[in-house]
Amino acid sequence: MANQAQQQQQAQQPGNHLALVKKDTVDVVAAKVRQFQERGEIVFPANYSPENAMKSAWLAIQEAKDKADRPALEVCTKNSIANALLNMVVQGLTPAKKQGYFIVYGQELTFQRSYFGTMAVTKMLTGAEDIVAQVVYEGDSFEYEIDARGRKHLKSHVQKLGNIDNAKIQAAYCNIIWPDGRTFMDVMTFDQIKAAWKQSKMKPVNDNGDLKAGSMHQKFTTDMAIKTVVNRACKYYLNTSDDSGLILEHFRATDEAAEAAVIEEEITTQANGEIIDVDPLTGEIGPTPEEQPAAEVVDEAPQAAAGPGF
Repeated sequence: MANQAQQQQQAQQPGNHLALVKKDTVDVVAAKVRQFQERGEIVFPANYSPENAMKSAWLAIQEAKDKADRPALEVCTKNSIANALLNMVVQGLTPAKKQGYFIVYGQELTFQRSYFGTMAVTKMLTGAEDIVAQVVYEGDSFEYEIDARGRKHLKSHVQKLGNIDNAKIQAAYCNIIWPDGRTFMDVMTFDQIKAAWKQSKMKPVNDNGDLKAGSMHQKFTTDMAIKTVVNRACKYYLNTSDDSGLILEHFRATDEAAEAAVIEEEITTQANGEIIDVDPLTGEIGPTPEEQPAAEVVDEAPQAAAGPGF
């Protein structure tokens, strides 16, 4: 009994606890990724090191905290930590490049892509050469055509410097471009963009359809519009693909796990109404509404369901 009590006391030491969690998460995920590689189920780009990505992720996870300022490694289940890591690595992403971030919801740790991450996965899966997005302002000359198969193609976009004004945004569009000249284009009117923003839990758009003064969406309207149309274009293209590969599976699982975690936390914390805020450019968790009422959540709600288990 004395030996058992001594072992438990040692395990509770901060350094030992971290080592145990790392062994049960990072090491398990690393082994699983090696299995995927050995079976030929996944091939990473030449410039991507899963080992380095997991080192970067482990540092980020150690810094992640929940809304009560408790470390993620103390409150989150090992299974959710492992799943978050696995979803990140299989997609070939790393927090070091601001391609995603770790967020705590209750006892669940989730990995959420930034739109930089969504673009990176899209390029890796489709072989796209570039993904570009622009905002259309009042006074711009903007034309696109729709071919016989219903696909949009940009004809021209002429813009003058004097037109650039957040108050005059009319639309935004995104083009996915392949080396052979093929393109996939998505266009959203500003009303459609604001309708997407209305789904944000921070409600950046009021009942009159105006952006709330001081909100992230009002301060960084152009950036947010581009982010929204890029996310929709990439997700739409990938989700209509018949590819059932491992990367696409984890691309979808990332959104599904995040949504499931959000729903679970809402059920358990609905009474206090606390909401996590995420910076649109860095992906860092910011203050709660009580600390800074103008802060805004930037991602549209992910699609529903749950991530892969161990």
